[in-house]
Amino acid sequence: MTSPRILAIGGAHVDRRGRMTAPFVPGASIPGAMSEEVGGGAFNALRGAVRRGARGALMSVRGGDAAGEAVASEIAANGIEDLSVVFLDRATPSYTALLDRDGDVVAALADMGLYELAFAKQMRRAKAREAITAADAVLCDANLPEAALTKLGEIADRPLFAIAISPAKAVRLVPILGKLSCLYMNRREAGVLAGTTTDSSPAEFMRGLRAAGLKRGVVTAGGSGVFAYDTSGLIEVAPPAPRRIVDVTGAGDALAGATTAALMRGLTLERALREGIAAAVLAIETASAVPELDQQAFAEMLALVPQAKEMA
Repeated sequence: MTSPRILAIGGAHVDRRGRMTAPFVPGASIPGAMSEEVGGGAFNALRGAVRRGARGALMSVRGGDAAGEAVASEIAANGIEDLSVVFLDRATPSYTALLDRDGDVVAALADMGLYELAFAKQMRRAKAREAITAADAVLCDANLPEAALTKLGEIADRPLFAIAISPAKAVRLVPILGKLSCLYMNRREAGVLAGTTTDSSPAEFMRGLRAAGLKRGVVTAGGSGVFAYDTSGLIEVAPPAPRRIVDVTGAGDALAGATTAALMRGLTLERALREGIAAAVLAIETASAVPELDQQAFAEMLALVPQAKEMA
């Protein structure tokens, strides 16, 4: 499948990031700068997938405010079909993160009440079934409440991929773990689902996640090795060090989008994961949560990603 159509269902909102220019001190006022762009786990990943050759459609919810207009404009600018619902009397969800001067998240606030209010109802509408039928794959995130995710698991008759978003939200995916084609998560999110600690071995994570019903998973750990498993076994890939660290926001979403697009093109998990890691490193090297992924830059980064190592 050279150009799979991916339907993303989940977050598409305003991301605000405050970057400190001095060392972080709890309780103190730190100098820095604030930036704002359109983001959201599902939308970030979908934009990455589209930049890797997929065709995209997005189903989300937003308000009838300036932030909602910015989201709509970004969807259109990326050539993505907009299947979202607009609530004119509501505020568009937002995510505000504070980053230290190295680009790591110190604290974050997610104002996403509209997702809790509207997504479950949206999944019960005929429009959701029609959108799924028109897609080759569905990519959701855990910004959807559990009721919406459960309904999605019932009606999705296409490969279903998911992004865990956070340890608190990852548990919402428990009812549909057995229906997922792949789940993208970090070690803290994986630990919540697998019943392990964050410093457990990849094999321990795999056993716990398999016992929970997940047949294929990808687990990241910041700049450390990324490991993944499916029915053929467990592999690990060591990501290359970024040439510069600008902002880590969106790296996991970039990995999810590029890996999903590659898997839907028929690549093996190992090859797809290497493409995902290349996209994630490029995301870290740019101020935007979604890197451009032009062919030359992507090929150069992919060449730096080592081959996967099989693990016992």
